[in-house]
Amino acid sequence: MFKDNTHKPIIIWLLTGCALIFLMVVIGGITRLTNSGLSMVDWKLIMGMVPPLNEQDWIETFNKYKQFPEYQEVNFMFTLEEFKAIFFWEYLHRLIGRIIGIVFIVPFFYFLIKKRFVGKLMKQCLIILGMGAFQGFLGWWMVKSGLVDNPDVSHYRLAIHLIAAFLTFAYTFWVALSLINHKEERPNFPSMRKWVSVLFVITVLQIIYGAFVAGLNAGFIMNTWPKMGERWIAETVTVMEPFWTNFVDGVGGVQFVHRYLAYIVVGLVLFLLLKSSKYELNKTQSKSLVVLIVVVFIQFLLGIFTLLYAVPVWLGVTHQVGAFLLLGAIVYSASSFRKPV
Repeated sequence: MFKDNTHKPIIIWLLTGCALIFLMVVIGGITRLTNSGLSMVDWKLIMGMVPPLNEQDWIETFNKYKQFPEYQEVNFMFTLEEFKAIFFWEYLHRLIGRIIGIVFIVPFFYFLIKKRFVGKLMKQCLIILGMGAFQGFLGWWMVKSGLVDNPDVSHYRLAIHLIAAFLTFAYTFWVALSLINHKEERPNFPSMRKWVSVLFVITVLQIIYGAFVAGLNAGFIMNTWPKMGERWIAETVTVMEPFWTNFVDGVGGVQFVHRYLAYIVVGLVLFLLLKSSKYELNKTQSKSLVVLIVVVFIQFLLGIFTLLYAVPVWLGVTHQVGAFLLLGAIVYSASSFRKPV
């Protein structure tokens, strides 16, 4: 694919980062769906890499957990063994985050010393590093919201944390693709580029609402499709005052938005496919649209089944993975239609 590409080491580095972010999102989804995210109640950047190593360490860690609302109000019947189970997922999530930091930072300085960054690549990689560091801060900021009074993280902070991970992946993937295909000749279709950008923005909004649904546990109600219960717009969608809060704080409202944004995303992909028939696309552009249509329909079906089965862990995680792959497919398509240099 990029055998003779002079940027091959940097491309491998960036794609490795993308793969690790993907893994981070998967583990993050499991952590959320197993209610494991508040099991580590402190933040130690270096020492946090070392888990409890003996029974005494585990007892001390468990005793710290007992001082916070989740144990006192929800898990007060937990045994040490049950605590270990939820601790595992949050520990693994944070450990992968640290590994991602090392994978990005160490090669960055190697490439910097070797003067492998040319043109705007230096600036792009600094942006990636900055996004990654900010994501680490957002993770702790999110967890902190569940350690005060309410034993659950803020759905706003959850959404910000999730979308930051997705955008970090998207930008890293975009930079990698620009290096992979930097010599490729491609026809210029400004209209296609514009509509792919619109699709990207709407999909980002849809992912944010997916985080709202997760954060408010809105996937556990109205588990019917295509209607919300017996109605197209359930009564619970508009019960809060002021009206607009239904669509950011109400379980019915956020589920409603998440449902109908899905139709818009699918409609935009179909529109792109129809619009592309008017142009003579190159191989990469055609391939990107095929990938896009396949992924969006798989994700749409996953969303339906996740709702119908009331978010079992494996389906919830698979649906989140689908969102990740859909965003990747959109970035791939956007890269194929980017303006020729």
